[in-house]
Amino acid sequence: MRRSIPFFTLALFFAFIPSLGAGDLRVGFVYNSPVGDAGWAYAQDMGRRAVAVLPGTQTSFVDSVPEGPDSERTIRAMAAQGYNLIFTTSYGFMEPTLQVARDFPQTVFMHCSGFKTAKNVGNYFGRMYQARYLTGIVAGGMTKSKVLGYVAAFPIPEVIRGINAFTLGALSVNPQITVRVAWTNSWYNPTLERKATESLLAAGADVIAQHQDSPEPQRVAQERGAFSIGYSSDMSHEAPNAHLTAAIWNWGPLYRKLAEEVAAGTWHPTSLWLGLESGVVDIAPFGPMVPSSLRELVEHTKGDLTAGKTTVFTGPVKDQRGEVRIPAGLTASDSDLRDMTWFVRGVVEDK
Repeated sequence: MRRSIPFFTLALFFAFIPSLGAGDLRVGFVYNSPVGDAGWAYAQDMGRRAVAVLPGTQTSFVDSVPEGPDSERTIRAMAAQGYNLIFTTSYGFMEPTLQVARDFPQTVFMHCSGFKTAKNVGNYFGRMYQARYLTGIVAGGMTKSKVLGYVAAFPIPEVIRGINAFTLGALSVNPQITVRVAWTNSWYNPTLERKATESLLAAGADVIAQHQDSPEPQRVAQERGAFSIGYSSDMSHEAPNAHLTAAIWNWGPLYRKLAEEVAAGTWHPTSLWLGLESGVVDIAPFGPMVPSSLRELVEHTKGDLTAGKTTVFTGPVKDQRGEVRIPAGLTASDSDLRDMTWFVRGVVEDK
């Protein structure tokens, strides 16, 4: 382990991306789930709308694009239509993005949540684990059963990292808490999300969190009289009696900045991993049921995380088997976080 440093790398090569005249910027977005729901694609589209108001800028999107060959066809078609900047917003779009980028060297591509760059390809993501930690504090302070449920998509580092951060946040206020995880193996499938939520509630969970693209877990929690923690956007309108808060994305400022760089010809390929200090990740307003004492604790912790006074993954942190993964006094590096495949103490996977 080593002390964590901000993750911002600059590629050692530059694409020649000419500046554009007024009214010439065309920006496209490719989403893997429906834009009309309150989840991932909805939050991404809020970012697109922030770009659309830039003078002389046209934007469009294609949603519900499956990862794999369909995504390459969609990205290629967008590039062939003359888009100057294309955001591909799912991890599984990484290789298709690189494939298309080789054939369209004058088009800028920004890929979300990946790790590869090219002369005309950058990538970006947010430190959502910071917001997850804060929502874990809320859940830990609100549970009566000491069992929290987490409806999760795929067992990949991004998702595991979020579950671990949520668990550490909950344990910080109640060390007897257990976080039960139910996998759907799908980013967006309301039917599976409902079944997973129901199974977690049946196992004793009284607060439901999620890493899914639909608000279905929120709806089920409200139907069953439980509390819930949303994801991607403020989902309180979906479950006003259950929704405690949510870990949310705010892509607008970043997308505007990148679009302006492309228009000015100053863009270059970067890898960005932005935290609470950037505003890209945050938490939604608290539900009325969250007491003031808990709100104050979360806001104080948020301030410390934003200022760098504290971090989420600082040791000692043990895994499920009791092995020390992060020694006392040390903080997980960004490389450790990106490759995280183990669960912290307190996480139980439902089979």
